Amino acid sequence: MKIKILTLFPDMFTGFIDESIIKRAIEKGVVEVSLIDIRQYSQDKHKHVDDTPCGGGAGMVMAVDVVDRCIKANTNEHSHIVMMTPQGETYNQKKALELSKLDELVLLCGHYEGFDERIRSYVDEEVSIGDFVLTGGEIAAMVISDSVIRLLDHAIRKESHMEDSFSIGLLEYPQYTRPIEYDGMRVPDVLLSGNHKNIETFRKKESLRRTYKKRPDLLNKYKLNKEEEKLLKEIIEEEKV
Repeated sequence: MKIKILTLFPDMFTGFIDESIIKRAIEKGVVEVSLIDIRQYSQDKHKHVDDTPCGGGAGMVMAVDVVDRCIKANTNEHSHIVMMTPQGETYNQKKALELSKLDELVLLCGHYEGFDERIRSYVDEEVSIGDFVLTGGEIAAMVISDSVIRLLDHAIRKESHMEDSFSIGLLEYPQYTRPIEYDGMRVPDVLLSGNHKNIETFRKKESLRRTYKKRPDLLNKYKLNKEEEKLLKEIIEEEKV
């Protein structure tokens, strides 16, 4: 997979692509990440990429001609262009999985007061990582890139993300490791039992419990099977105590 990030600040991504899972995925050839400096597509001697808003107002607006030239020079018929904007569709794990199936993902990062409205004509979709405003789209692009790359084959073990929170529609069950007991807190005995069926049931129940307590809205969209219905009823009774 290819990920191209169109940005005014490519140096912001240095640590992001040079560490941890992202670095290893690049080295293994799982993904190719390119950082494209939008400023290189400005045609005036001062390399301006923005101008004052028409009609007045605070801040500066990214210019349509500069961004258009950058997009055209770095995309093809296989490219899927996503604009980072708080006005976009709220990002989630389902969207991450959808984007991970693409051949080439292009992430357009805004800055300053935002984009010239006409730039929206040159993108395929708009995405927001939440109901808040950042100084630019670079952090959002890192969030999306990270969530997509870890889903690619051979980036991490498939088992490592299949049971992540949101991957199956529920929050992930609690995890433990050694020491078995610490500061009066002990790893649940069932996880030390070696009984895989009981461990699986425990994890399923605790995943449901966490979702019920922390994100009950997710349960409204999740289709429970008979075993899960029984476990959820047990959880509701237990939480009443």
